[in-house]
Amino acid sequence: MPDVTATLDITREVCPMTYVRTKLKLESLPADSLLEVLLKGDEPLKNVPRSAKDEGHDVVSLDPRGDGTHRLIIRKRGK
Repeated sequence: MPDVTATLDITREVCPMTYVRTKLKLESLPADSLLEVLLKGDEPLKNVPRSAKDEGHDVVSLDPRGDGTHRLIIRKRGK
């Protein structure tokens, strides 16, 4: 697994802020960066990866972390 460029913890956020925060973080990174997003709950688990894909980014992985949270890796595409 390549090194992540940045990490964003949205485990305390609720939709729609979960993807808003993820989107803002992605916008601050250069293309091809890897963003690690720590998330929790059914809605963010479904919505954040889907929204990232809808905006043209790649979902590299989504793994449970054993504490009720998940680790999502997104590769930023575009500019």
